[in-house]
Amino acid sequence: MDLNSASTVVLQVLTQATSQDTAVLKPAEEQLKQWETQPGFYSVLLNIFTNHTLDINVRWLAVLYFKHGIDRYWRRVAPHALSEEEKTTLRAGLITNFNEPINQIATQIAVLIAKVARLDCPRQWPELIPTLIESVKVQDDLRQHRALLTFYHVTKTLASKRLAADRKLFYDLASGIYNFACSLWNHHTDTFLQQVSSGNEAAILSSLERTLLSLKVLRKLTVNGFVEPHKNMEVMGFLHGIFERLKQFLECSRSIGTDNVCRDRLEKTIILFTKVLLDFLDQHPFSFTPLIQRSLEFSVSYVFTEVGEGVTFERFIVQCMNLIKMIVKNYAYKPSKNFEDSSPETLEAHKIKMAFFTYPTLTEICRRLVSHYFLLTEEELTMWEEDPEGFTVEETGGDSWKYSLRPCTEVLFIDIFHEYNQTLTPVLLEMMQTLQGPTNVEDMNALLIKDAVYNAVGLAAYELFDSVDFDQWFKNQLLPELQVIHNRYKPLRRRVIWLIGQWISVKFKSDLRPMLYEAICNLLQDQDLVVRIETATTLKLTVDDFEFRTDQFLPYLETMFTLLFQLLQQVTECDTKMHVLHVLSCVIERVNMQIRPYVGCLVQYLPLLWKQSEEHNMLRCAILTTLIHLVQGLGADSKNLYPFLLPVIQLSTDVSQPPHVYLLEDGLELWLVTLENSPCITPELLRIFQNMSPLLELSSENLRTCFKIINGYIFLSSTEFLQTYAVGLCQSFCELLKEITTEGQVQVLKVVENALKVNPILGPQMFQPILPYVFKGIIEGERYPVVMSTYLGVMGRVLLQNTSFFSSLLNEMAHKFNQEMDQLLGNMIEMWVDRMDNITQPERRKLSALALLSLLPSDNSVIQDKFCGIINISVEGLHDVMTEDPETGTYKDCMLMSHLEEPKVTEDEEPPTEQDKRKKMLALKDPVHTVSLQQFIYEKLKAQQEMLGEQGFQSLMETVDTEIVTQLQEFLQGF
Repeated sequence: MDLNSASTVVLQVLTQATSQDTAVLKPAEEQLKQWETQPGFYSVLLNIFTNHTLDINVRWLAVLYFKHGIDRYWRRVAPHALSEEEKTTLRAGLITNFNEPINQIATQIAVLIAKVARLDCPRQWPELIPTLIESVKVQDDLRQHRALLTFYHVTKTLASKRLAADRKLFYDLASGIYNFACSLWNHHTDTFLQQVSSGNEAAILSSLERTLLSLKVLRKLTVNGFVEPHKNMEVMGFLHGIFERLKQFLECSRSIGTDNVCRDRLEKTIILFTKVLLDFLDQHPFSFTPLIQRSLEFSVSYVFTEVGEGVTFERFIVQCMNLIKMIVKNYAYKPSKNFEDSSPETLEAHKIKMAFFTYPTLTEICRRLVSHYFLLTEEELTMWEEDPEGFTVEETGGDSWKYSLRPCTEVLFIDIFHEYNQTLTPVLLEMMQTLQGPTNVEDMNALLIKDAVYNAVGLAAYELFDSVDFDQWFKNQLLPELQVIHNRYKPLRRRVIWLIGQWISVKFKSDLRPMLYEAICNLLQDQDLVVRIETATTLKLTVDDFEFRTDQFLPYLETMFTLLFQLLQQVTECDTKMHVLHVLSCVIERVNMQIRPYVGCLVQYLPLLWKQSEEHNMLRCAILTTLIHLVQGLGADSKNLYPFLLPVIQLSTDVSQPPHVYLLEDGLELWLVTLENSPCITPELLRIFQNMSPLLELSSENLRTCFKIINGYIFLSSTEFLQTYAVGLCQSFCELLKEITTEGQVQVLKVVENALKVNPILGPQMFQPILPYVFKGIIEGERYPVVMSTYLGVMGRVLLQNTSFFSSLLNEMAHKFNQEMDQLLGNMIEMWVDRMDNITQPERRKLSALALLSLLPSDNSVIQDKFCGIINISVEGLHDVMTEDPETGTYKDCMLMSHLEEPKVTEDEEPPTEQDKRKKMLALKDPVHTVSLQQFIYEKLKAQQEMLGEQGFQSLMETVDTEIVTQLQEFLQGF
């Protein structure tokens, strides 16, 4: 591509590619795509985006295409890779001038230079770092800034490489430039500090921007550039100097306004200082040891004393708390139980920690956390009033402790209390003692202090197990507080019910639960929404607890369920609805069938909620979970839900519908429990199976559930199901068996085995294409025992329950193997006998014995030749299934099921599903459970004797080991 002639054409097409008109845009994008692999194209792009007179949008697009090209064509081994000659030219062009006037384009250029550096620096691009170092020294403000920006992105990218050789190169680079980077940072920092007093906002911002970029470079070099950084004086000098610099910058915040760009940049720089310390502690805990004392002194003074007043801000406090937390919890600083086993480095760090965390220091930290940081703020109380649902979501903000002050203070409290519980337990108990009895509703400060102390007692529940008689406290103090209905007391009502939820699994007498349920019923009718939502949370913790007893809960079930349903209707936020639905689901799951009289209202409401939540897939997931538990609770009555339920399953499991990404897992689970609880097949339930074929093609982690669903259809209505779907299902299985794991193969074959068990006539016909695969696996001696066991289970079903089909299969395989049928049958029996030990399930072992015995009586010489093996397997089977009746001394087959016994279901057990009942009915027709192996052997041997005559039969029996014959005779006594 000739540069001069091409530039005009490329510029024109790039201009068209920035058009809003798709008729112009699409052809331009196609043309650019074709040029991507043309030699010279990227040189043209470089000329375009470095030409500051051109349109900004065109230059922006040129940079993006260049960056895209680096990713795809810069590596030597890439298809259509750029030539070394062009790459040399491009590298030189990229660092000729650092004078890009537009910030966004400058950042993109810095990023793409870093991408090239990742691949080429230093070997193919040794001049990059020296050029950057020289460029950051120039006096021109723009050039200096752009060079510094590039220097940062290059350092960041090189620091992220993980191969040993790349790490070594970065260590060498860091050693070579660290002194310069420190000097650069100090220079820009001093310049900024001098300019703060000038009041020139533009100059302050310019120098602060350079301070921030040079500190970003130093952060990467310090954290990633040294194997043993504590041995480098410059590194440790920089780190020790951070604390003084932080003080200077925090003081600067007094003279910089609270609402401008400078303030924002200043706070970012202060936070970056703390990130350097946190990253260094994370990567090099032992190198950090000399910094432990200073870090703790600095953080504690700014967070827990008046030193920080007027200069700290929330994110800084969070970072300081994280620093304290990481030092307290750091595994490297914790000695072994046996001190002698600990390293000197660990003991030194532990000693520093212990010297710092004295009783007065710990007491002050604990008191300040509770009495200052735990207090509900004016903003929080206002939010409670104006947006109660938003308040509850903020309060339960997930994994936000690193970034939000309240969760961060709570995590710090938990960690410190756990580490120093012997010191802090008396402190917290004393705070509890001062708050006995009711609190004056007019004294808001006293109410908030009590709320904070109760919060601490809830967070430290596990540590306080032996120190607090919670049962007495609940009866004498907490329960009366829940009965104070004054509006100003609502923070305490909410906190007390939360506190009980924290203790429920720690220490709470079962006898007190009815009193708690009574309180929950009252609080679910509280005038305050936040209190009601918190009460629902505690209810969930209560029913989830392992000491939960249904009999205690049932008297309150109707009231609670009704009130929870009203709460679900009342709340409007998606997150809150999900939460209340989750509580309802837990209640339904725990009481199971007992829920049936009370679910009518919920069943009527869920279709409306499903419709309203079309844009909220996570809420729909919660609805699916609720439906799963509802179907399990309703059992066969869940059929009444089908008009709503089946379309929901259809949508959730249709991979052509975008929502399936969120809904599929829960949708499949709902599909499965619907089948398990279905009393009979319906056309609509059968029709949903059309979704299955694409699901099997996905071969995802949901495959196991898919196989369970297929089995569910087989148990529910094998004839209709197999006639409708077996051909397509068989094709899917054949494809799966080519590429699936061993476990996957077993799952496929179990489906086939179940189909043969349920429908011995239709099953083999429908899965005919898979059976040769199974036969071949047996003959060739499949090496995985679990797969071989399943092969033999499948073949056992065919041989025992559909002899004519087995004969035709044997004939087909004889042609394939080019062998005589008898010879192939003999090989199969021999392999079966040889691999019998692969079968571990007693049912399959008995099935094998029955199947091989079904070949008798026979005058076929091959079968007679294998007679010894057949008897061996039969006697093994007898050992598996025969149990001796101690009263009569006779043996009986323990697998026989003569009548349907309805097992008694205990409170802890789930009642049998419709599918469980179907399996039980199926077992009553299954030869494994209806045919006595003892009697079957006797009849087959008798028939064989009659066919061969006494002498011939005796000759046959002589091929069997005498010990086996003795055991057989013992089992057959009485026949």
